[in-house]
Amino acid sequence: MPASPTAPVVSVRPVVLPAPGRGQDLQVRVSAPATGDHLPVVVLSHGHGWSMDGYAPLADHWAAHGFAVLQPTHLDSRTLALPADDPRTPHIWRIRVEDLRRVIDSLDVLEAALPGLAGRVDHDRLAVAGHSWGAHSASMLLGARILDAHGRPGQDLSDPRVTAGVLLALPGTGGQDLSPFAAEHLPFMNPAFEFMTTPALLVAGDKDDSPLSLRGPDWFTDGYHLSPGAKSLLTLFGAEHTLGGVAGHQVAETTDESPERLALLQRLTTAYLRSALTSGDLAWPDARAALESAPHPLGRIDGKQADQPA
Repeated sequence: MPASPTAPVVSVRPVVLPAPGRGQDLQVRVSAPATGDHLPVVVLSHGHGWSMDGYAPLADHWAAHGFAVLQPTHLDSRTLALPADDPRTPHIWRIRVEDLRRVIDSLDVLEAALPGLAGRVDHDRLAVAGHSWGAHSASMLLGARILDAHGRPGQDLSDPRVTAGVLLALPGTGGQDLSPFAAEHLPFMNPAFEFMTTPALLVAGDKDDSPLSLRGPDWFTDGYHLSPGAKSLLTLFGAEHTLGGVAGHQVAETTDESPERLALLQRLTTAYLRSALTSGDLAWPDARAALESAPHPLGRIDGKQADQPA
């Protein structure tokens, strides 16, 4: 898969959005190519403990290839050091979703904060992305809902402005699939994917054996198999939870660092976002074909259309 042309990336941080009732204002990093117009938008939600300063391998790559990338810092970030007994802690999963919606609501403010970006962003081409807990948060805007203790779906938090998603290592179903620790401490980890109708690319590692689930790596494919609508699933061979290094280069959490696997993920997610947000764009089918024809592929792509069962 040949690389597409790139542009220099410019960023500004922190852009502070007032957030009454949140306890502290929301900090956001804005990144974009230095040139180009009609830029589609990707709102990127970080995993547990990270911040707007993480995920450079994805954020910088997407921005270099023509996207405006917006990265909020959620309340669980280590940079904020919230104590475990903070009264907001049980509600952070919901506040995370509100953070993403606040970023979308503030697109005018955020593009104006980066010199030279105002007027170059296409507000009608909008995707959300996330890794791990960030994927869980992003999935709520795509239609996933949380089941309560009686198995009843909670509030619909989907956002019609979001037309595509990229969900990396998305946690699977709850209930008996959770480990005792997760069942006790993470009751919100009980999603109903049958409401997640927005098109999305899901990415899972076939060696991602999470301590949060009793099931093994296939737990991270639930969002693909249980959701309706047009979905694609990229399974990365040999990948653990960080999928080769999505959070950053040479970070302690990356136990499966692989420049080759990470480069493949960069190219495929970029191709998916281009085709999902641009009518008639062939980057995604071309990238799929290139992966399928590779002599030693690092992954596999499965797909289903809107009218096709899982």
